[in-house]
Amino acid sequence: MTFSIVAADGTDCGVAVASKFPAVGAVVPWARAGAGAVATQSFANVSFGPDALERMGRGEAPQRVLDGLLEADDGRAQRQVGAVDAGGAAATFTGDECMPWAGGVSGDRFACQGNILTGPEVIEEMSRAFSSASGELADRLLAALVAGDAAGGDRRGRQSAALLVVREGGGYGGRSDRYIDLRVDDHREPVTELGRIFRVFDDEYLVRDDPLVQATPEVVTRLQEGLGRTGDLAGAATGTLDPATRAALEQFAGRFNLEAKIRADDHIYRSLIREVEEASAADRG
Repeated sequence: MTFSIVAADGTDCGVAVASKFPAVGAVVPWARAGAGAVATQSFANVSFGPDALERMGRGEAPQRVLDGLLEADDGRAQRQVGAVDAGGAAATFTGDECMPWAGGVSGDRFACQGNILTGPEVIEEMSRAFSSASGELADRLLAALVAGDAAGGDRRGRQSAALLVVREGGGYGGRSDRYIDLRVDDHREPVTELGRIFRVFDDEYLVRDDPLVQATPEVVTRLQEGLGRTGDLAGAATGTLDPATRAALEQFAGRFNLEAKIRADDHIYRSLIREVEEASAADRG
């Protein structure tokens, strides 16, 4: 009732999944930085997630891990699971009693699997898309999910999708490994909606593909004027990125969930400049 991909690229580990099932992100994807990623589906044995991550974190190969977990599971014939460790070794399993079409394939640093699909082309297209895509792991996982959905996906229809990517210190404030954890729990086009949410998250939160601008007097003056209109900075614009201006910029960023855009050097993220300008224009208008 689901199609998924697990993958690792040396820095990140993650899972992308879609299904005609509500809130699939609460059941299928599991990942831990330094250990790997797991997708457990088809009458899912959710204990496979934490158990496989624990064993891969101790250095056990994914195939050995799956073999051990499945041997101890009386429902193995109905299970489907994919696993990849942080080093990129991958394995996938599809039980004989999974509903057709069901199957999986493992490749270089990834494994794709699915059940109740329109056919093997779903997995084939996911594998092809992941292998040929560029960008970070998140971009490649999404490309695979989009390809699987376009190839037919779950033959019962669409309902939910999720993207989970972990990175050491990649979570909010650097205090967790949850680099990306996005879900669409109930939607007519969940994969498309997941892509839209990812773009919003990417544009407004992730520090990537966001050009840095030199803090020239002209740029800083414009920022100071904007921060004055938003009420974050008092006094005349000086064109100098002084402590008061840095504090005002940090205050503004905290109010608009842009903490990750604050820097200690003489560069400013273009998106932060844009946000100040847009907020100050709204305040003025």
